[in-house]
Amino acid sequence: MVRLPFLCVAFLLGLVTSSGQERLAYPVTPKTDTVDVYFGTRVPDPYRWLEDDTSPAVEQWVTRQNEVTFGYLNKIPFRPAIKKRLQELFNYPRYSAPYRRKGYVIFSKNEGLQNQDVIYVQFGEHAAPEVLLDPNTFSKDGRAKLAGTRYSNDMKYLAYGISEGGSDWVTWHVMELATKKTLPDRLRWIKFASVAWKGHGFYYSRYDAPADSARQLSSINDNQKVYYHRVGTPQSDDILVHADAAHPRQMFGVGLTDDEQLEVLWKSEPGHNGNAFSIRDHARGDKVFRPIVETFDDRSMPIEQVGGKLLVETNRGAPNGRVVLIDPDKPAPEYWVDVIPEKEYPISFTTAAGGKLIVGYRKDVTTRVSVHALTGAFEREVRLPALGSAGGFGGWREDSTVFYTFSSFTHPPAIYEYDLRTGESRLFKKADVPFDPNDYQTDQVFFTSKDGTRVPMFLVYKKGLTRNGNNPTLMYGYGGFNIPIPPGFDALRIALLEQGFIYASVNLRGGSEYGEKWHEAGMVLNKQNVFDDFVAGAEWLIKEGYTSSARLAMAGGSNGGLLVGAVMTQRPELFKVALPAVGVMDMLRYQKFTIGYTWVTDYGSSDDSSQFEYVYRYSPLHNLKAGVAYPATLATTADHDDRVVPAHSFKFIATLQEKHAGSNPVLIRIETRSGHSASNTSVRIDLTADTYAFLMQNLGVVPK
Repeated sequence: MVRLPFLCVAFLLGLVTSSGQERLAYPVTPKTDTVDVYFGTRVPDPYRWLEDDTSPAVEQWVTRQNEVTFGYLNKIPFRPAIKKRLQELFNYPRYSAPYRRKGYVIFSKNEGLQNQDVIYVQFGEHAAPEVLLDPNTFSKDGRAKLAGTRYSNDMKYLAYGISEGGSDWVTWHVMELATKKTLPDRLRWIKFASVAWKGHGFYYSRYDAPADSARQLSSINDNQKVYYHRVGTPQSDDILVHADAAHPRQMFGVGLTDDEQLEVLWKSEPGHNGNAFSIRDHARGDKVFRPIVETFDDRSMPIEQVGGKLLVETNRGAPNGRVVLIDPDKPAPEYWVDVIPEKEYPISFTTAAGGKLIVGYRKDVTTRVSVHALTGAFEREVRLPALGSAGGFGGWREDSTVFYTFSSFTHPPAIYEYDLRTGESRLFKKADVPFDPNDYQTDQVFFTSKDGTRVPMFLVYKKGLTRNGNNPTLMYGYGGFNIPIPPGFDALRIALLEQGFIYASVNLRGGSEYGEKWHEAGMVLNKQNVFDDFVAGAEWLIKEGYTSSARLAMAGGSNGGLLVGAVMTQRPELFKVALPAVGVMDMLRYQKFTIGYTWVTDYGSSDDSSQFEYVYRYSPLHNLKAGVAYPATLATTADHDDRVVPAHSFKFIATLQEKHAGSNPVLIRIETRSGHSASNTSVRIDLTADTYAFLMQNLGVVPK
């Protein structure tokens, strides 16, 4: 199997009234006269100064906003009870599937409320587990976390990455497995990259150190390069393997086959929806990488080498994906041979282990898995426990069994060992969550969007629900970047379901639920379809008597935060509560920060005259209107989010507080030393407790 590496100011408080109702007093955010001109259109940006993440004025603004937000949250009487219940629900042992190699058995475990999962090792199949690496010791506040692990093929070394405070920047370290001793190696300025071992060294991709270290969380990241690091040497001695100064925004990574003879160099290019790759086959005496796929229009990722040829998963000429055999001596697409042709349902993953090819499909969002010979010949289906989501199945050429994890909305994760010879699955370990899944029901429904497209949605709720139009309902969506939202378990969500909530997960266009065509139908100049799908889902829930606008909330994070922001500006009356998390809110400037330029593929860009007007029409920041009553809003972000920089949420909430005409609270909660996702368990529980308290308070739900 090919193992590939994996965005001095004085603050015044004013009291605003609307329709005779007193509302919260928000910090009055100072404005400037900044104006940008896009192809003749003048666009004011009065809160541009909030983009400066090193400014004392911005720090003061954050403090004042948090004071107002936590002043509001502290007055919700049932907030402590919600947090207590969340801690109870989350306090169960959680395991990863084991990694087995050369007599070692390695897995992660969290006892329940530990801030970080702990890595354990068994030096022998039946030996007692020992702590190998405890990320809870990385920092005093528990907010430094493990950001990746890779074991050398001879199991002599472990490379592991540490992220500080939730940042995407990762520093990689090396441990000697037998002694559990961490060596002096320190590799910095690595982001969105893993490592690939070759001998007693590894390939990795990094950026140059930021010119201004104070702005490392917001400055543009470009000119990524591939290096080779030999264990025991300083990073300054690392060997440059690949760079492309002519294309500073290309991204690269290297992967290797199990025998380390074949190296794969993959490349991606902003503005394109696929990747290129080259190979260097040491068994053939290659000294340089030879191009195999040279264009960026399709996704093509090698799986395994068979008889000197490459098994590759690709969507070239196959929007649902297919597996082809490529002869490196004749790499042109007209010579590709179908091994597994495109099918009715899209491929969700492919992997090779034990001389088998394992392919996951997505049928109406749920997982199906089939096992094939490396020739593509079908052997059997994997019998999964129920309709839900399965992943894993990775292994080595010599393995006879592999592990996979299965879960669904009310089915906690269970780990299974799958025998590649017999096709039997054996339950290896299951989560014991303190709730009864038999109390809840999941339905998959379909509704029609604005343009007639049939869109799926999962509804999860307590059995015995009555369609009286009064059920509190939380809708969730994402809709972008070819990312699906399959059925999955979240113990914290149970705290809503047991209070009578309906959880509605909408599979919007822009994801990969139905292959590349579904993705393309929600990207660039089709992005409005995503918002229309979500609105149509809300209207369907109301029409069918599940809920009403007064009892309906929406949530989404990152690209899903953009979804919430766009929908609340387009249809403010449709929802009572909006929960945009780490959202992309400024569609005219997102590409100016960190890695944002890579999102142009999905969003388009304000730098393009043919796309500017389109993104401007839905950009949440630019479509807030004075005099409109917006839903109760709790925007959430974090000061170390260097993927979607917090300025998006800062500018959005400042504008919302300025223009909002209603009495609904419109607040922002800004976490410190955390990033695009919660930096540890306690941060996640605190954030969820505050979000749920705000949600219930504004939907009129008093927990029982």
